[in-house]
Amino acid sequence: MSPKNQIDDYRKAVAEGKRYLRKQRLQQEKMILEETKKPHTLLSPPLKSLARMSELLSQNYLEGSYVNGIKKVAWFSSGAPTEILQSLGFFLYTPDNHAALCGSRRVAVEYCEAAENVGYSRDICSYARTDIGAFLLNKTPVGKIPKPDLIVVCNNICQTILHWYQAMGVYYDAPVFLIDTPFLYEDAQDHQVEFVKNQLEELAEVAERISGNTFSMKKMTAIGDIGMEAAAVWLEILNKAKHRPAPITTFDAFILMGPIVAMRGQKVTLDFYRDVLKEVDERVKNGVAAVITEKYRVLWDNLPIWYRIKWTAETLASHGIAAVVSNYTLSWADSAQKLDPNRPIESCARTYLKSLLNRSAGYKLNDMKRLIKEFDLDGVLFHSDRSCKPYSLGQEDQRAILFDELHVPGLIMEADHNDARVFSEEQVANGINAFAEMMG
Repeated sequence: MSPKNQIDDYRKAVAEGKRYLRKQRLQQEKMILEETKKPHTLLSPPLKSLARMSELLSQNYLEGSYVNGIKKVAWFSSGAPTEILQSLGFFLYTPDNHAALCGSRRVAVEYCEAAENVGYSRDICSYARTDIGAFLLNKTPVGKIPKPDLIVVCNNICQTILHWYQAMGVYYDAPVFLIDTPFLYEDAQDHQVEFVKNQLEELAEVAERISGNTFSMKKMTAIGDIGMEAAAVWLEILNKAKHRPAPITTFDAFILMGPIVAMRGQKVTLDFYRDVLKEVDERVKNGVAAVITEKYRVLWDNLPIWYRIKWTAETLASHGIAAVVSNYTLSWADSAQKLDPNRPIESCARTYLKSLLNRSAGYKLNDMKRLIKEFDLDGVLFHSDRSCKPYSLGQEDQRAILFDELHVPGLIMEADHNDARVFSEEQVANGINAFAEMMG
C-alpha cells in the first residue's frame, strides 16, 4: 500500500470511528439526563462529563489502533514528562491507563493469569501483569495497542514500572529510555534537578532522531503551558469537594482523571476540564450532593479498586460516608504551575521530581494532615494495595499517628487495584460498617 493510500485509510477509519463515538456519547448523555429525573437515595446521578470523558479516551485509543506507519509512537509511564515527546509529533500511549481500563472492564484477571502462566509472580504489580498478559494473549478492550517506536519510563512512581517497561521493550523490540529521578527526602536540591535536566536533554536528542523531526523549545513550552493549565483546572475541580455537601466524590475523580494522565498537554483535555468545572460549579450552586445523605467526609489513600468502584461508592454512601479527596488523584494536579519559558527543561525536571511516590513517607503523612484540615475530614480510608507496595508502605504507622495527633480514625482495607482475586466483599463491607461506627 502506498503511503498516500495508508494515510487516506487512516483518516477515513478515524473519522468514521469518531462519528460512531459521538453517537455513543449522545446516547450516554441522554441516559444520564433520564437518571437525573429519578429519585435517588444514595448517590446523585453521574456527571454528564463522564460521557464526554469516555468519548475522549475512546477517540485516543481509536487513533492508536491505526497510527502505526502514520506517526511515530512513544509509550510513556504515567509519571513521565510528555512535553518533549508531544513537541516532536509522537502519538502517545500509556500502558498504565490501559491497565486501569482493563481493571474497570473486569478483564484484568484473565490477563494477569496469562502473565503468571509464563512465570511472572503474583507478587508484582497487577498493572504490569495486566499489560504483559494483554500482549501475550493479543487481546485488549481498546481495539489494538500501537507498537512503540520508543518507550519512555520514569521511576518517580515505583521501581516495578522500570522492569515492566523493559519487558515490553523486549516483546516489541523497542528502545527503552529511563528517566532516573533521585528520591526526595526533602525539597529537591539543585544537583538533583540538574541530574534530571541532563537526562531530559538527552531524551530530546534521542526522540528527535527517532521521530525524524526537529526539537523546538518553543513548541515544548507551549505544550507544557497547556498541560500545566489543565492541571490547575483539575486541581480546582478536586478542591470543589471542600464544599459541604461535596458536589463530587473521589470516585468521580478516579474516572475523570483519565485525560490528565494520558492526554495532558492537549488543548482538548484543557477544554474538557473547563467544562467539568462548569458542571461541578452548577452542582454547588444548586446544592447537589454527590452522596445524598453526606454525614462523614473521608480521605482515600492509594489507588482505587477499579473493578469495584461503583460497589465501594454505594457501600460507603449507605453509611453516609463521602470520600471527598484522594492523594492519588491530586498527584496529577501537583504540576499546576507554569513551565518557565526561560528554563523549560529545568522547570520540567523540577516538576516531575515532585511525584508523591518519589517523596518520603513523612511528606505523605504531612500532606494527609493538610488534607484532613482543608477538607474538614472525619476519617481516612487506607487502601492497603497488595500490588502497590510503595504506596501502601507505612499505612499502619500513618493511621496510628493521625489518630494520636488529630483524633481522626482510619480504616485499612486490604485489596488490589486490578486483581479481583484478592478482594473480599464481605470483609471490606464489615470493615466499612465498623469504620462508620468509629466516626459516629
